[in-house]
Amino acid sequence: MIIHVVERGEALWQIASRYGVSVTQISELNELPDPNRLAVGQALVVPTSDVTHTVKAGEALWMIARRYGTSVEEITRLNQIENPALIYPGMVLQIPANSHTIQPGETLWQISQRYGVTIPALVEANQIQNPNVLYPGRVLTIPRRKPVIETNAFTYHSDETAVQLVSNVAEHLTYIATFAYVIQEDGSLQNYMKDDTDAIQTGLAENALPMMSITNFTATEAGENIAHAVLASPENRARLLTNILSVLRNKGYQGLNIDFENVLPQDRELYNEFLQESVDALHRAGFFVSTSLAPKISGEQKGLLYEAHDYPAHGRIADFIVLMTYEWGYRLGPPRAVSPLNEIKRVLDYAVTVIPRDKILMGFQLYARDWIIPHVQGREAETYSPQEAIARATKYGATIQYDPVAASPFFYYTDEQGRQHEVWFEDARSAQAKFDLIKDYNLRGVSYWVLGFAYPQNWVLLEDNFTIKKLM
Repeated sequence: MIIHVVERGEALWQIASRYGVSVTQISELNELPDPNRLAVGQALVVPTSDVTHTVKAGEALWMIARRYGTSVEEITRLNQIENPALIYPGMVLQIPANSHTIQPGETLWQISQRYGVTIPALVEANQIQNPNVLYPGRVLTIPRRKPVIETNAFTYHSDETAVQLVSNVAEHLTYIATFAYVIQEDGSLQNYMKDDTDAIQTGLAENALPMMSITNFTATEAGENIAHAVLASPENRARLLTNILSVLRNKGYQGLNIDFENVLPQDRELYNEFLQESVDALHRAGFFVSTSLAPKISGEQKGLLYEAHDYPAHGRIADFIVLMTYEWGYRLGPPRAVSPLNEIKRVLDYAVTVIPRDKILMGFQLYARDWIIPHVQGREAETYSPQEAIARATKYGATIQYDPVAASPFFYYTDEQGRQHEVWFEDARSAQAKFDLIKDYNLRGVSYWVLGFAYPQNWVLLEDNFTIKKLM
């Protein structure tokens, strides 16, 4: 896939013609509501066998060519680079696909073995109708080998909405986590979703493992006292584990995610002990255990959100970790990128020193934030989908800009009441930047918060970058 950023005056037919694809292909892939209306600065995913690479500090063209199995000459030609030595960080390069010309007598199996790819991958990349019939001289696109990762998405929806949301993306998921069962002070559980059956059954039907999620906080309660009441009492902890196992068995869940937030600093060791008890009990019963952790940048980081989250202990005890690397652009705070890449890197730089990389799912939010400016402390930003962000940029004639440090798009507009807005959202560029980060850090995968926000480019690029591991 190629990511193309719309320039002023560009029409979709011109972009399609440039890359040798149809307007319909681009329109459907990006789910454009009106192909005749594009926002300046809008990022489009273009269905080609080429890929894009964003130059990082210290990279040379020969290094990039070697990484993708191509040549400096090919990259230079494709990107019309006059001086290969003058590339710069943030520059987006189009990388040509590898190809192979079929020789007389060659079989698809031989070609797959030569390039280390699977026959189904070759068939799909080249739309081969009959794998047993190959024509000498035909040029085949050789798909790149993709890292295998695990993926998770949280959902808090019920009924038909849950069925639709989960079934729409389950093919891209290893796990589907329902949010959430709220713990009570006596160790009992209250289901925030009211009914999680549809999400569970849809996940199982679509080969996405359903994961029960428990938490101590709600929209109105920070939950630190609830967590203390449970963690400080052996009886309440035992009762909670009994209730968890009952739900897991009765509902068809395959594992548990523990999301205790705002835990009192003095309860840190109690939380670690409870986590170990949970893993011991659930492993005996055949279930896995994960935890969700606040985005820390050091073991000494202060604050109610961070201090009781013991990265080394969770990394040692749990089966895997969800790092909640989002919400820098908080709905009640000032406008900024919701999940800026530079901040995520700081978290990962610490996390990988104390948690095995193959246990880390990096968090990725699926929504946009829209602030009225100038910002008034405590005034809540509007939250909506990346697709809605594009729609608003188009409606108000805004030019979409891109922050290369945060790797996040943003724009400004003035509404009908004359109020100015600042919007930060996710697009194809920001998704690709996060996927590159997962590869660079060699992580277990990605965890999405939360289903219910339309963002088709994410799922297209996820599949283009990775092979999703299925455990069913």
